[in-house]
Amino acid sequence: MHADVTPLIVGLIVLISSLISLRIGLSVAIIEIALGSVIGNWGIQPEQWMVYLAGFGGVLLTYLAGTEIDTVLLRDKFKESFHIGILSFILPFMGIFAFTFFVMHWTYSAALIAGVALSTTSLAVVYSVLVETGLANTNLGKMLMSATFITDMGTALALSILFVKPSLYTLIFISISLNVIYFADKFFHYFFSNIRWKNKVIEPEIKYVFVLLLAFMYFANLGEGHAVLPAFLLGLMMSKHFREASAAKELRNRLRTVAYAIITPMFFIVGGMRVSYNLILSAIGLFAILFVLKIVMKFLGVYFLAKKYIPDGSMYTTLLMSTGLTFGTISSLYGLNAGLINQVQYSILIGVVVASAVIPTFIAQKWFMPAHSEDLVDINNGNGKNSNGILLGDIIGEQAEVERE
Repeated sequence: MHADVTPLIVGLIVLISSLISLRIGLSVAIIEIALGSVIGNWGIQPEQWMVYLAGFGGVLLTYLAGTEIDTVLLRDKFKESFHIGILSFILPFMGIFAFTFFVMHWTYSAALIAGVALSTTSLAVVYSVLVETGLANTNLGKMLMSATFITDMGTALALSILFVKPSLYTLIFISISLNVIYFADKFFHYFFSNIRWKNKVIEPEIKYVFVLLLAFMYFANLGEGHAVLPAFLLGLMMSKHFREASAAKELRNRLRTVAYAIITPMFFIVGGMRVSYNLILSAIGLFAILFVLKIVMKFLGVYFLAKKYIPDGSMYTTLLMSTGLTFGTISSLYGLNAGLINQVQYSILIGVVVASAVIPTFIAQKWFMPAHSEDLVDINNGNGKNSNGILLGDIIGEQAEVERE
C-alpha cells in the first residue's frame, strides 16, 4: 500500500505558514508562496485535485475582493481608479513586449505572452494583504482593489483578444455568467434571508456561493474564458447586500474563515510549487532584467497618479500593484500549453510572477504600511485595525454605546 505524503506536507506548510505569519507580522500569502517554491524544488509536485482547488481558491479570493468594494466610492472615484489601473496594465505590457521581442528576439507570440503575463496585478494577493492588515475597508484599500481589477480586466481582455478564438462555447460562457450575476443579485434576499437556511451549521449559504463560483469555472473552461472576471463582478454586485445587513456581514466572515483555512492557502502554495530554481538559474540574468523591468514599468504607471489620488499611501499602492500571480500564471500556462513559449521561458515568467508577488509585498508591509487611523476606516463597515490589532469598528461601536448611555 502506497501512502500519499504530499497532502500531509502541504497541510504542514499551511499550518507553519500561519504560525510564521503571526510571529513576524508578514502576510501569510508571501510565506505560503515561498515555502511552496521550496517543496516544489525538492521534487514534490501538486496533485490534480490540488491544482483544481488552487484554481478555485483564486476565484474565491477574487469574489471576496469584489464583495469588499464600495460601489458608491467606485462610482465617485472611477476616474482615479481607471487611470491608475489602465496605466498599470499598459506600460508593463508595452515595456515587457518591446524588450523580449526587440532585444531578446523572442517570437512575436512569445513576447505578447510575456507582456500579458507580467502586466498583471494579483487581486488575490492584494485582497489577502489588505484583509490581514485591516485596510480592506478603508478608502485606500477599496481604491486599490478597484484599480487592481481594472488592471486585471485589461490583462484578461488582452489575452482573449490576442489569442483566444471565440466559439459557441465562449458565447455560452458569457451568457451563463451574465445570467448568474443578474439573478444571484436580484434574488439575494430570498436565499440569504431565509430563516430556514440562516446560521445553520451545515452552511447552505456558503455552499450556494461555492456552486455559483464552480459554475463560472466550468463554463469558463468550456468557453476558454476566465472565471475570475465574472466572480469579481458577482462579488461587486453583492457588495451592497454585505454592507447593508449584519447577517450578510457575518456570512462573509464565515466565508473568509472557510476560505483561509485550506482553499486559498492551496492557491498560493501551488503557485509557489510551479517555480523551478534550476531553470531560473540557467537564465538568471534575463530573470533579473524582467523582474526589474516589470517593477519599473509598474512604478511609472502607478506611483505618480497614486501620489496625486492617494497621497498617504502612494508607495504602498505602487508596490502592491506590482504584485502578480493569478493572471500571470494563467497567461504563462496558456502560452506553454498552446506551444507559444518553451519550458525555459515559462519557468522564467512564472519565476518573475511569483517573485513579484513576494518581494514588493514584503517591502510594502515592512516599510510603507499606511497608518491605521480611524479617519481611514469606512465607519459603515468598520473592519480596520489599529496598531494593537483591535478592530476600529468595535472601538467606534463602543464609543457610540457610551454616548447613548
